[in-house]
Amino acid sequence: MTQSRQFVIGLTGSIGMGKSTTAQMFRSLGIPVWDADQTVHDLYSQNANAISKIAKLCPEAATSEGVDRSVLKNWIKTTTDGLKKIEAIIHPLVATERQAFLDTNLSKIVVLDVPLLFETGLVDHVDYVVVVSAPADVQRERVLARPDMTLQQFDYILSKQMPDAEKRSLADAVVETLTLETAQRAVQNIVAEIQENLIKENSNA
Repeated sequence: MTQSRQFVIGLTGSIGMGKSTTAQMFRSLGIPVWDADQTVHDLYSQNANAISKIAKLCPEAATSEGVDRSVLKNWIKTTTDGLKKIEAIIHPLVATERQAFLDTNLSKIVVLDVPLLFETGLVDHVDYVVVVSAPADVQRERVLARPDMTLQQFDYILSKQMPDAEKRSLADAVVETLTLETAQRAVQNIVAEIQENLIKENSNA
């Protein structure tokens, strides 16, 4: 459990489960959200240190606009320990950005939106875990509707993520995203419950 001054919610879910939409629901309630995926995207496109180090490993991925992620993905798939090598570059930079978000944010409740919350061990540094979920057939339909997404890519991504059922079993709360209304109501209930508990804790302090 984190000892920070904020109550930290870890938001996670497998690809196609509706995590980004759910994160926006937290934002709409005034809860600041740190987006791990967006941070990585920014590092690939704007961080000279990250771009330079990746270019040394995979020169063909380096462009005038940063790192070409499609080229890098192919390199990772075909290179021994390729993923580990890239993670060794990116993960420390992501951690720095995440800590900066926590250090500079004065909100009592914050959300860390992290797709691999369990897989990276970051779950040990949050107070509450929210897993976003949907039936497997709905997930598959959503993902394969994305431009340039193939079944092979989908299966590869799933192989790198903890199964949905296991994530659900480890969650403090699950947000079902079959409908926006159901998801919105779940998020509102989660925030209301946490706020109520924080008020009780403060009154007993």
